[in-house]
This record gives sequence, structure tokens and C-alpha cells, in this order.
Amino acid sequence: MRAETEMIDLILQTAKTTQVEAVAMSGSRTDTKAPKDEFQDYDVVYVVDDLDNLTSDLSWLDQFGKRIIEQEVTLDHRRLYLMLFEDGNRIDLTLCPKEHIQEWADSEADYTVLKDEKGLFESYTTSPQRYWMNPASPIDFEKACNEFWWVSAYVVKGIHRNHLVYATDHLYGICQQELLKILAWQVAANKGTVDVGKNYKYLFQYLPAEKEKEFSSLLDFSSLDKITQSLFATMKFFHREAQSLAQKMGFDYDKEVAEKMMRYAEERVKKFGSN
Repeated sequence: MRAETEMIDLILQTAKTTQVEAVAMSGSRTDTKAPKDEFQDYDVVYVVDDLDNLTSDLSWLDQFGKRIIEQEVTLDHRRLYLMLFEDGNRIDLTLCPKEHIQEWADSEADYTVLKDEKGLFESYTTSPQRYWMNPASPIDFEKACNEFWWVSAYVVKGIHRNHLVYATDHLYGICQQELLKILAWQVAANKGTVDVGKNYKYLFQYLPAEKEKEFSSLLDFSSLDKITQSLFATMKFFHREAQSLAQKMGFDYDKEVAEKMMRYAEERVKKFGSN
């Protein structure tokens, strides 16, 4: 695998040969909190003067090396080229017209300028608080609780119909995300605004180890029985943490609705079975 210094040199050299206006890097390689490992991408932006000219012939991408797989994405005014190379390195390269730098900056928590002879980045700012969690408001809390218990019924429906993907998507993609939000608010209630990172990757640094272990135990979706077990455990976990947060913050928590939804799930899974 090519070393970081070699990759940075290559990124800058390719920028030079393609007459890119400016270069910056974002993501985990500019995040001092992020652990260093071989899976860190090079999240790079090339600020360009003529996007159409540069994308009309993409053979210049070969300068980065032989690719195992790649993906092209159009995002607003930008073009993204995601490339995984044979040596294991990966570059997520954004081509951004110079008049749309703020559009790119708004999507990043932070970045490091690698080349900017014309000072194009000087008047633009990032969103360093992008993944920061503030203490919950009563309305935030009410919406999260309502969303959790409402969507739990969809998980029950998926289990009853033997739709594993449907049930898992609603359980992890919505219910457990609301649980993570409640846990993040628990932290914010104690510490004030905190950086929980993208996809809550730093959240459990602030919490006791047993809570991370408990949450991790919810993530077995390998069978309908496991999904059912995860649903019931997720409900109990959410119910406990939501009550705790409500008591701490002085929020109203509809315990009656929560208990009715848990009975609803148990009765229907018991009635129809999970097979």
C-alpha cells in the first residue's frame, strides 16, 4: 500500500497536470480524533475552472493508479469520483467549480488546504458543528419518542409478514437511530454540546462501556427470531433511557403509550409467531 506522503504527492502532482485551481482534503485524515488505519479514505476536492472540460475525458484519473472498482456521482454542481485502488488505497475525489466552493464547504465538518495559490478558500467557511449534539428541547424529545414508538409497529408488521429486510430497515434505520439520539441527548444533558461524529461514531466514548455493549447486542439481524429479540430489547432500552432523560430534563414522557406499544408488539408476535 502506498504511504500517505506518496499519496498526497500524487494528488498534488495530478492537480498540477490537470491545471486544478486549488486542492483541499477533508474527512478522517484531517480529523485528529479519528483512529489511523489502512481504511482511511483520501477525501479530496479539486477546485476547477472548467468542470465540463475536465469531465469530458477522464483518462487523467489513471494517474492515480489501477482501480479495482469506481463510482461516479453527480451532486448538485459537483462531480464525485470514488476510486478503490489495487493497493488498497481509496480516493474520494470531488470536482467542484470554483464558484460553488461554499456548497462543498457546507458539506464538510472541517478541511485542510493543500494547494491554494489564489486564496480561493479564504472567504469560505466549513460547518465544524455538523455532527455536534445539543441538549434536547421538549419538542425534540417528544418527536423522537413518537417516531420510535410509531415505527416500532412497522417492525412488528415486518416480523409478522416474514419480511426480514423490511423489519431490519425500520428497526435499525429508524428505531435504533432514535435510541442513539436519546443516548446522545443523555450525554449533552451532562456535558453540554458534544461532537458525536458522523453516524454517532464518537458517542460511546462519552458513555459507560456497558451501554455500548448493550447497544451492540441489538445488532444481530441474522434471522427473524434475532430481529424479534432485538426489537424487544431495543424497546426496553429506549423506554429506560427516555424515562431517565425526561426525569433529568423535566420533560413529559408518555409512559402509557410506550407500555401499550410494548404490549402491542408482544401480543402480536406471540399470536402470529416469528416464523
